[in-house]
Amino acid sequence: MAQHFSLAACDVVGFDLDHTLCCYNLPESARLIYNSFAQFLVKEKGYDKGLLTVTPEDWDFCCKGLALDLEDGNFIKLADNGTVLRASHGTKMLSPEALAAEFGRKEWKHFMPDTGMAFRSGKYYFYDNYFDLPGALLCARVVDSLTKQNNGQKPFDFWKDIVAGIQHNYKMSAFKENCGIYFPEIKRDPGKYLHTCPESVKKWLRQLKNAGKILMLITSSHSDYCRLLCEYILGNDFEDLFDIVITNALKPGFFSHLPSQRPFRTLENDEEREALPSLDKPGWYSQGNAAHLYELLKKMTGKPEPKVVYFGDSMHSDIFPACHYSNWETVLILEELRGDKDGKPEESEPEEKKGKYEGSKAKPLNTSSKKWGSFFIDSASGLGNREDSLVYTWSCKRISAYSTIAIPSIEAIAELPLDYKFTRFSSNNSKTAGYYPNPPLVLSNAGKLTAK
Repeated sequence: MAQHFSLAACDVVGFDLDHTLCCYNLPESARLIYNSFAQFLVKEKGYDKGLLTVTPEDWDFCCKGLALDLEDGNFIKLADNGTVLRASHGTKMLSPEALAAEFGRKEWKHFMPDTGMAFRSGKYYFYDNYFDLPGALLCARVVDSLTKQNNGQKPFDFWKDIVAGIQHNYKMSAFKENCGIYFPEIKRDPGKYLHTCPESVKKWLRQLKNAGKILMLITSSHSDYCRLLCEYILGNDFEDLFDIVITNALKPGFFSHLPSQRPFRTLENDEEREALPSLDKPGWYSQGNAAHLYELLKKMTGKPEPKVVYFGDSMHSDIFPACHYSNWETVLILEELRGDKDGKPEESEPEEKKGKYEGSKAKPLNTSSKKWGSFFIDSASGLGNREDSLVYTWSCKRISAYSTIAIPSIEAIAELPLDYKFTRFSSNNSKTAGYYPNPPLVLSNAGKLTAK
């Protein structure tokens, strides 16, 4: 494979929406998501009212890449080899001694090397994006509460209530019906939660279009919410930018399912209509599958193997499946590249965002957690007299395995020429090669880290 990646070489450029094209004011959106679930658990399911109160310090618990064991209430951070680097029961971190006693140096019981391990199962749940993270804090606090009530009795059975909370707040009709807390609040004050796209990004999208690229939007958000977001961040003429818009895409299944399992559907007034036997023309659709989409892209480009690149922020929903099942190039939007600087937001962040962070005194979600350490690397505690050694996290390993490149935001590349040659991640290069504009500080400083 070539060492470099260029947008100019791609025929099709696809985008996820939330936290990719649409950037959220993380402190505000995190509180809103947390409240939408907490209010449901307390009012509808009778959980402890203490869940409704969150201190700025509580947010330090949030760290992308954690897994929750749904039966025993433990959160874990995995090393690239599947061993457990850190763990908590609820919000209470395990001491090194308790960690060694509970997990030792063996692989976590649910770990399967790379592609064999799903991000979701009936036994565990991985938190890999900013929509998920407030739920991690809430679930940890639920475990604290239930542990206190039940004298530590296991297994836990709260997950069904979390799923009910998702259904209540985010079901397909929730936007139209003003169900729950989340959608009504976003509608009421979008500017509190959303950042408009910078002019440089809008110009870049038009530049791609003018260069003959096919532009696609593929999001798991429903069409009505997608329209609200896009009109706010891009303007009322946003549909002119995209040849194909796919909402309620139900990723990652969009990439992994057969056409017969997940056909495309037409939309009428934001309601899903007939299932289509194939995708014959560009337009706005719901659900669907990558196989039928690729057949359309062949027609539109006149090429037997059009080259597709897809931008997304979720390893679970975007990057891994687009790479693994569809063999697309993938660009990971990784806000930790902005935030992994000694726990402070980068100086180039918008003033209004910095102000929100400083006012709340809460840890920005894209910076390192004091409890969990870096998203990228950590120390594997030695047993006996062995010294601690730095290892890659499982999350970091997957970035270099399935991303073509990783960038802090689309804005970071919007003013580069389309034929700019990015150095791609590859097994022949160091684990830091594909980060643009720079690798995370913590990886740059870990020169002694041994590639595995």
